[in-house]
Amino acid sequence: MSSEPTGRHSAAAPAGFQVYDTTLRDGAQGEGMALTVADKLAIARHLDDLGVGFIEGGWPGALPKDTEFFRRARTELTLRNAVLVAFGATRKPESRVEADPQVLALLEAETPAVCLVAKSHVRHVSEALRTSLDENLAMIRDTVAFFRREGRRVFLDAEHFFDGYAADPQYAVECVRVAAESGAEVVVLCDTNGGMLPPRIADVVHEVAERTGVPLGIHCHDDTGCAVANTLAAVDAGVVQVQGVVNGYGERCGNANLITVVANLELKMGRRVLPPGRLAELGRVSHAIAEVANQPPRANQPYVGLSAFAHKAGLHASAIKVSPDLYQHIDPALVGNDMRMLVSEMAGRASVELKSRQLGFDLSGQRDAVSRIVERVKNLEARGFMFEAADASFELLLREELDGVPTRFFDLESWRVIVERRADGEVVSEATVKVVVKGERIVATAEGNGPVNALDRALRQALERLYPQLAELELVDYKVRILDGSHGTGAVTRVLIETSDGETEWTTIGVDGNVISASWQALDDAYMYGLLRQHAGSGDPAAQGVSTAGPRTR
Repeated sequence: MSSEPTGRHSAAAPAGFQVYDTTLRDGAQGEGMALTVADKLAIARHLDDLGVGFIEGGWPGALPKDTEFFRRARTELTLRNAVLVAFGATRKPESRVEADPQVLALLEAETPAVCLVAKSHVRHVSEALRTSLDENLAMIRDTVAFFRREGRRVFLDAEHFFDGYAADPQYAVECVRVAAESGAEVVVLCDTNGGMLPPRIADVVHEVAERTGVPLGIHCHDDTGCAVANTLAAVDAGVVQVQGVVNGYGERCGNANLITVVANLELKMGRRVLPPGRLAELGRVSHAIAEVANQPPRANQPYVGLSAFAHKAGLHASAIKVSPDLYQHIDPALVGNDMRMLVSEMAGRASVELKSRQLGFDLSGQRDAVSRIVERVKNLEARGFMFEAADASFELLLREELDGVPTRFFDLESWRVIVERRADGEVVSEATVKVVVKGERIVATAEGNGPVNALDRALRQALERLYPQLAELELVDYKVRILDGSHGTGAVTRVLIETSDGETEWTTIGVDGNVISASWQALDDAYMYGLLRQHAGSGDPAAQGVSTAGPRTR
């Protein structure tokens, strides 16, 4: 049987170092990951945009979803930078490679390259495969040679290699030799259990390279928290291919985070592994793939996380005000990220000045205003507020201190929420809001799915006649945190509300012993900030509805 790769990319081997992504196969095995075929196609496009060399799409024949992915990829996936790879196993023991169903399914994926997994640990050969050591070598030889005859590029993943090398180094090395002699382009040494540490990885890679002269790759899992470090140690020891998963997804503790590996290779080790200009796409691609995979982005992820260049301590801020590189190891823009200043109870004058500058306010020379803002932030955070997570609320506070009056598009007279459980078991929330808008008193009542939703609907109903642009605003997230569990149901509650106008998102905060009151504070700020954005630049305080009322009750 012969099936020529119809792939939508040249099968010519690239020169130099290889970056091989296995998000769609190994990453998809992580707990909580459930990628559809459409998801996998979307992620593959993001990976190609980033400029990785190889995209491992899955295991055709073993998983129906992966078989479908490769079928659709033939017509729906046009790759400009990457080579699509299908993953599979060597033939079964005591069988003919030309008749092995999984081998044939791998061939029928019609990808320019295949990656074969093979045992390299004597115990796995005898106890998992239940065959002889010689037969395992024959399985490697036959399967690699078969795909080479069919015109495919072949990589071989030597499973459990480092544990296998410790148990029987001669046999593990023989697996590498046989694969290379049969035509494997790169033999990838796998730390499948993730139990190795960098010195051991480096020693073994160096020894195997010296004994075989074979081009080697590295595939690490993160069970010791060292997957990235192990991968870089292997690069130092001479591997020519790194395998990893975007954002470190994967089984158990995950795989080597390819985002971190690539950033370190380019920025710390001087290896250009992506096409020119692609490094700045790391942040975008990381977050886009997290969105497609329905996984929350990890804020403290190196290089691309929201907190990767976020500064909170006053000492840091003072130094950064002089020169950002005093507390940053790279320019965040190199990886598509930004520096953030966090305003908190730890903030000093420099933190407030820098954060204000990011928001478009120059406080240089306004020492009294800065002192007032710092003192107010510290007092509010002592009560449970957290402005580092609520930039919009901080900007409203900042404007109030600078202008001497709060930014108000409406003034609250009162709100009320009733929660009713009806005879049929249905629970309904009803809210009434009384506000004054541009001198007009408005009363509105609405029902909702819970008290906060009812408040939101009642407030919209009250305001939308005079502020029709509120229809563009949408509450996209609502978080509640109990700040002092020792008080039980009487504990202080913090509420964060995230709002979007379709172009950008902002977060506001409320804190109170009553969760509905805390929610109202955050909701009030959300609409004030949204209206402020929509009226920005009008230059007409009346149009902005800025009242001369006293400060907001906090």
